[in-house]
Amino acid sequence: MQESTRYGGVIVPILTPVTADGQLDVDAAIRLAERIIAAGASIFVLGTTGEAPSLDMQSRIRLVEAVLEVNAGRRPVFAGVSDNSIHTSIELAARFGGLGVDVVFAHVPSFFPLGDDEVIGYFEYLADRCPTPLLLYNIPSMTKTAISIHAINTLMQHERIVGIKDSQNDMDRLRQVVGVCKARKGFLHLTGCTALSLAGLALGSDGIVPGAGNLFPGLFRRLYEAARDGDMETAKAYQGLSDRIGAVLDRGNHMGQALAVLKAMAHLMGICGPHMLPPLRSLSQQQIEQLRPVLDSIRASIEQT
Repeated sequence: MQESTRYGGVIVPILTPVTADGQLDVDAAIRLAERIIAAGASIFVLGTTGEAPSLDMQSRIRLVEAVLEVNAGRRPVFAGVSDNSIHTSIELAARFGGLGVDVVFAHVPSFFPLGDDEVIGYFEYLADRCPTPLLLYNIPSMTKTAISIHAINTLMQHERIVGIKDSQNDMDRLRQVVGVCKARKGFLHLTGCTALSLAGLALGSDGIVPGAGNLFPGLFRRLYEAARDGDMETAKAYQGLSDRIGAVLDRGNHMGQALAVLKAMAHLMGICGPHMLPPLRSLSQQQIEQLRPVLDSIRASIEQT
């Protein structure tokens, strides 16, 4: 695979650090963003990992401002405008475009059941009104609606829709969607399922969006570079380390609990606090301490590679 677009590579879906009383921790967000950028990765802000649906509008805007300030044009910045209100999404897209975001992204609204006609119409309506390029975000485990292959084929003809981040954990679909994306030169495919990172890159995906990149952005940059350079044995070793992190995150019963584990691990590494926004719940101090030996073992293995 080759990095065929400036928007490819490693794009970390940044956590949203908050204080114990639920306020945005801007200082921690700035430290985390600098850590990610210094490792050669771009930032995907206000995604699922960032608990975007739980944030008020002002916190979303301030977080994007903070990321852009620390980034200072070094890497592309992706910002989420997903909302059940199309008007809110359009308003956020306009605001983020004015601030200097490179690409905005959105998943489908997550309340009403949607067919292909509604999905296509929704993204076309949004793209027509976005001042920046728009990235499709497919995450049916959360929205309950997948962006179908037919919908992708149709939407990729829109000049303002530049690609898709596909977080569906489905190898057959991954193969199909990468093939579809290659049909339009420069149309971006990002593998959003961390467990399929190497598989996606081997198929020709332009980049990966690993939540665990908040902890170890350098690991995923090395995975990406090894795959890009055709060193698949090295890339497999890095994917194995990624899978060890994934096994820890998967101890929860659902995505919200996995995110709480991820934040707790970040807390143990001194990156940010462990606090989650309601309705998600933070881990107890006892649960956090139980993660320490596992995290130390993973860190030691990464340092040895």
